[in-house]
Amino acid sequence: MLNYKNNLPIIFILGCFTAPSISFAAQTDLDFRLRFESVDQDNALKDASGLTLRTRLMHQTDEVNGFSAVIEVEDTRSLLGVDDYNNTVGKNTNYSVIADPEGTEIDQGFVKYARDGLSLKVGRQVIALDGQRFVGHVGWRQDRQTFDAATINYAFNNIDLQYSYLNKRNRIFADDKDIKSSDHLINASFKTDYGKVVLYSYLLSDDALQDDSLDTYGVSFNGNKTLNDIKFYYKAEYATQSASTSVSDFDADYYALEGAVDINGLGIKTVTLKVGIESLGSDNGDYGFATPLATLHKFNGWADTFLNTPAQGLDDTYISLNGKAFDGKWLVAYHSFDANEQSNGVDDLGTELNVQYVKPINKQYAVGVKYADYSAGDTAANKVDTQKLWVWMSAKF
Repeated sequence: MLNYKNNLPIIFILGCFTAPSISFAAQTDLDFRLRFESVDQDNALKDASGLTLRTRLMHQTDEVNGFSAVIEVEDTRSLLGVDDYNNTVGKNTNYSVIADPEGTEIDQGFVKYARDGLSLKVGRQVIALDGQRFVGHVGWRQDRQTFDAATINYAFNNIDLQYSYLNKRNRIFADDKDIKSSDHLINASFKTDYGKVVLYSYLLSDDALQDDSLDTYGVSFNGNKTLNDIKFYYKAEYATQSASTSVSDFDADYYALEGAVDINGLGIKTVTLKVGIESLGSDNGDYGFATPLATLHKFNGWADTFLNTPAQGLDDTYISLNGKAFDGKWLVAYHSFDANEQSNGVDDLGTELNVQYVKPINKQYAVGVKYADYSAGDTAANKVDTQKLWVWMSAKF
């Protein structure tokens, strides 16, 4: 009998040639991502390198009287002995972290009812709200984040209302580090002629910490307009947060401002210039605004230096350019990081350069390369120079 865990590279190769001819009674998706990642940090840890293959198989049943179901299995394996990295679950702890532990799990498994603008979903599921700044699937990692939850959504006219109750956070670090919780996610949005307005309340509680709670209330607005053949994009967001632990209570604020414009002419294809600032506030230098359910890799630089907000908070001022070249998409971004509240010798939190190029081969295959270079600021911040490189290939059937 074929051991699928030990023969995933073979399955991947065979799948690339045979999957298009497979037909299923209902929708079935097969997804592979083969990725090399390296990490070089200016500290005592050894440089890390890893070659991993993520395989995801999803089947969705036909809809019957509004009811349907989804089952999805996800597997991550290191290949060819290229596994010199701290996988976050106890392996090679003297190496830098690459947060892609090996494992096989039920990624999603839910029943759904949908009829006349109303949908109900119960079971393990992906929840990604707005830009994933507060709630997301962390899809960049090989083991993405899902939730054991019940979700109700109702859409009518230009209004969309959603409520989710979460009793487990299935994080990116394999089953042993999942968190049982009692979380309430409330999200309401409505569209106007100038953009979309979102009101949200995210009330989080870690069941293992009985007195622990993290309550966030916020509002965002984003949209775009074309004036004289020039397209402008704009975004504004504000949130306030209260954190309670068995030791202390904290309060902090969040805001984000962003503007972008499409640049045309000069013999080049459209290039989008974006500038913005994101501020995760601090409570007197003792607590930094937190977003534990977010797709954190998407924000504050790809080196993942600020997965946990410093106690001094974080102000991220950034500029980026993105466009198309050679039938692929490129992006260059630069971040300047500062403390929101200077304390304990921490003010300058460093800078970072990000570069990416992704090229689809056809509708099924794509290749990509990405690089992050973080330069540390004040020594008291306990950050180190970090360079990360990713090269990958994906296939979807």
